[in-house]
Amino acid sequence: MTLRALIVDDEPFARQRVRRLLGDARDIEIVGECPDGFRAVADITALAPDLVLLDVVMPGKDGFEVLDELRGAAPAVIFLTAHDRFAVRAFEAAALDYLLKPFDEQRFALALDRARQALGGSGRDRLRPVAFTPGGLTRLVVKHAGRIRFVKIADVSHITAEANYVCVHAGGEVHLVRETLGALEGELDPARFVRIHRATIVNLDRVRELEPMFNGQYTVVLDDGARVTLSRRYRPHLERRLGRPLP
Repeated sequence: MTLRALIVDDEPFARQRVRRLLGDARDIEIVGECPDGFRAVADITALAPDLVLLDVVMPGKDGFEVLDELRGAAPAVIFLTAHDRFAVRAFEAAALDYLLKPFDEQRFALALDRARQALGGSGRDRLRPVAFTPGGLTRLVVKHAGRIRFVKIADVSHITAEANYVCVHAGGEVHLVRETLGALEGELDPARFVRIHRATIVNLDRVRELEPMFNGQYTVVLDDGARVTLSRRYRPHLERRLGRPLP
């Protein structure tokens, strides 16, 4: 299988170096180069590449604005940038990889291997990396104390909504992630995670007990001691997952 790649970077020397590195890969066809975000949107739409090697900070439109404009038509992306502060946002956008300039040939080759694996054998029909497939999310990328941390989904006890963010409760710590609860719910394993309130999702593996309240509501006690509410509206969701009605 040949992957069709588009290079997007406002620096001519950066594009030249990426082109040279791609030249060593016989299964990569370079379909074009773009010097800015405006041209990138047009070329991605016209050329339909399988893979885009995308700079973040560019004049006109940055890399994230390019992806936002493409919406569901976005190809697989490897970000190439000199700025580390966008890493969390890149992984939230389901990027295959995030390379910090100056990166070496070995690191670039690893990113290409990830692209080959994620794209499988049928191009854009197999876009999403394994860790981000719907129902198969295995980790979250969060910012903690100025660093980037990977939180295992299995360690998450519950997730609560906070405006356009969610609070991820894991291992006694709370991490703020720029995501809506509804969007994140679609990425979680439905056999393990269940929404029990308009603002709360719990990990069933972490539920210790249910305490009856009133009007059909329950207090859900988690194994870390946290207590959250199962609302009457979302009670059927939990009963379906349990396979039996609550008393």
